[in-house]
Formats: sequence, structure tokens, C-alpha cells
Amino acid sequence: MAQVRENLPSTLGALQASGWESLPVKEEIRKNAVAKIAAGEALFDGVLGYENTVMPQLENAILAGHDVIFLGERGQAKTRMIRSLTGLLDEWMPIVAGSEINDDPYHPVSKHARDLVAFEGEATPIEWVHRGDRFGEKLATPDTSIADLIGEVDPIKVAEGRYLSDELTLHYGLVPRTNRGIFAINELPDLSERIQVGLLNVLEERDIQVRGYKIRLPLDILLVASANPDDYTNRGRIITPLKDRFGSQIRTHYPLEASTEVSIVRQEARQPSVGGVTVRVPDYLEDVIATFSQLARTSPNINQRSGVSVRLSVANYEVLCANALRRALHSGERDVVPRICDLEALPASTLGKVEIEALEEGREGSIVENLLRQAVLTVFKDRLPFDQVRDVIAAFEEGVVAHVGEDVSSVDEAGLLEQVPALLAPVRVLAGADESAAGLASAVEFVLEGLHLSKRLNKDASGARATYRSRG
Repeated sequence: MAQVRENLPSTLGALQASGWESLPVKEEIRKNAVAKIAAGEALFDGVLGYENTVMPQLENAILAGHDVIFLGERGQAKTRMIRSLTGLLDEWMPIVAGSEINDDPYHPVSKHARDLVAFEGEATPIEWVHRGDRFGEKLATPDTSIADLIGEVDPIKVAEGRYLSDELTLHYGLVPRTNRGIFAINELPDLSERIQVGLLNVLEERDIQVRGYKIRLPLDILLVASANPDDYTNRGRIITPLKDRFGSQIRTHYPLEASTEVSIVRQEARQPSVGGVTVRVPDYLEDVIATFSQLARTSPNINQRSGVSVRLSVANYEVLCANALRRALHSGERDVVPRICDLEALPASTLGKVEIEALEEGREGSIVENLLRQAVLTVFKDRLPFDQVRDVIAAFEEGVVAHVGEDVSSVDEAGLLEQVPALLAPVRVLAGADESAAGLASAVEFVLEGLHLSKRLNKDASGARATYRSRG
């Protein structure tokens, strides 16, 4: 049960009487991680697909008390894991009141805190900081300065009459302000090499120095960084002494299975709804979205160094839902289930998230369309063995012609089940207990498109409508 802040000690004497124990931040995180691991709990929620790969390495790093660098392509949950580490901190932490750098009441390091404790003694006022405020983050950019990270002389404090040699004239940077917490640097190689040098003491000697001041400010910090592997040779590099000071380097990866990608999409995607109309996405179309991304990660036509982020799957899922909703709004339908025809909207959400490597100009669209066809065919073959669609092919060979598409209502498409009774068995496999016209229409379209891609049916596409007929 969470502590109530008002019931926590408000003076140094009360804090000592309460039995509160001061722990270095890495030991505090280790203690809480040990409790979670021993209880069989995940270190944090919302990160899927890393249970047997990344998480064991991260647990090792935490138990070893290491500073960590996550190495991986974009969209691999590096930042999410870094920010989630705050959940391993104690909920509340006491500091000397008014401290800019979260001074430990038992071991104050700033001049303000040292003087206050020396003067007030056990009456020193105590403030409590929530774990959410013990996290600092900086996106590394070439214009980042030492003053941003470490600190600088505050000219206003000098103008107030203090001497330059007075420690109180310092304006602390992001790193000391995150003392007794977690500090993260995203895209570390983008930090210029001379600024990276400024972090060497933070990682090894655990202190900072500001310009010519004769001060040693011991810091208690867990430093975590992220980097893209290509950044070591392209945009910049991490200097060797700095890499050497990180205790653990953990390599992240994209989902290894389509099922994991589907779980992430369900967790992250936003489904559009208007006036109470919501979209229901069949699981086989979810598989198509995930399989499309999986195929893109192995395609020679996609720049693999740039990566194919899980954000692609999320964006494609959202656009699929949006196109189905738009189609329903135009037709007046209230029950909305995406169909194969809605996949035509995906190139718009795909082309901005992958780098196409084509020898000819203007082939980007055809490359995406080919990958979509491969994804549909892969899922079709996985879901429906040939024995289940043999009778459907026979019915079309007897002269059946099917019209489907964006401008065909769900009721009309579902009516194909009466025209072609052989469709009923494979449609039931796909739709399950979904008896709605929209759900049945989606399954009908998927079966017909799968047979076309399997070279069992011909397809004539004209605008928003498609016609399936026998190949004979």
C-alpha cells in the first residue's frame, strides 16, 4: 500500500527516529528488483517479447549494480524500459529541504544542505520527493553543452554580491539535479566527443567538477543510455573510455514472432470511434498487419540498417481501422469490421516509416503492395489448408462470379454465402462465432483474396471494386 506523504517525518530528528535507512540508488533499485524477481513478477509492465532475451540481461545488470547502455534500432522500447526503471525506486525519498540536488539528510553534499544541517541539527526540515521526480532525461544533440549536463556559474547570483569562489554561485546542470536518481541520455553517439568526456567522472569517480572550482561533488546516480548500432560509425560514435565505463551493454531487438507483434499492437494502437461506432478487427487481419512488418524486416527492398519499427505495425493497424470507419460512414453501416479492400490504405502509413531501396523511381508503392500480398498469402495458407477451400474453387469453376469492394455493402458481401454455400466452411473457420454481416463479409473477402493470391482465382480490380472469377 502506498505511503501517505503527510504521515512521513518532517525533520531530521523524526527521520532518524523512524528508522529510515539511507541506501545508494543502485542498492535501492537492486533491493526492489530482488523482491519483484523473487515474487515472480516482471520488472515492469508494457514491454513484450523480451522475456527470454533482454530482460534476463537487464536483471543481471541491475543485480550487478551496473550503469547500462541499450543498443538497438528505433522502435525497440529502449526509452520505455529506461523510463520504467523509476518503478524500481522507493515511492518516497527524503531530502534536505530546499536542496537543488536531492541532498541525503544523513550525508549532505551541497553547501546549502551542509550549512543547514550544521545549523539546525535534528530540527533540519525534510522534504519528500516522489520516485517519478527522481528521473532526468536528455536527448543528446550536437548543441548540448557541459553547462546543460554538469552546471555553470550563475551570473545572477554573482550580481547579487557573491564571490565567484562561492559554491552558492553554481547553477547545477541536469546530472547533479538528478542526484540519488536515474539519469538517461537518449541517442548517446549524437553527443559531441568533448561533451562525452565530461561524463567520464560521473561514471567512474561518481563526481563532477565545474570549471575551476575547487569542489568535489560526489553524486549517487544510475546512468542509463540508448544508442542505435549504426550510430557508432555514421552520425557519431561513443568514445572508447566512455563505453568502457558502462557496466552492461544490452542489445534489443524487434519482435521475433508475429504473435508478439500483434500483442504489442493491441496494447499500443488507438482505435477510432465516432458517435458510438467502433471498429472490430478480426484476428486474421491483425496477423496480416504483423506479418507485413515481419516480412519487411527481411526484404532486400527495405533498408534494414534503418530498421522497421513496431510503430509501423501500430500505424498500419490504426489506418486500417480508420479506412474501415470511413467506408462505414459513407455507407451508413453501424457495425464496422475491416476487410481486404481496406488494406489499400496502408501504403500511406508505411512509406513514411521505412526506407525503400528501389533501383527505379516510383517503385515504392509497388514494393509495399507486393509485401502486403505476401502477408495476406502467408496468413491465408496458415489459416486455411487447401482441403477447406477445394469446394470453393470448384464452385467458381462452375461459373460463379463474386463482386466485392469498398462500395459493396456488408450485407451484399455476406450474401455470397448463399450464392456459394462452399464458402460457409472456411468463413466459419475465420469468423468463428461472429454472425454479423460485417464479420462474415470480411471473412468472405479474405478467402477470395487468398485464393486469388494462391493462383486459384482471377481478380479484376476497377477502382474500389474487385471481381473474382474462375481462372478457366
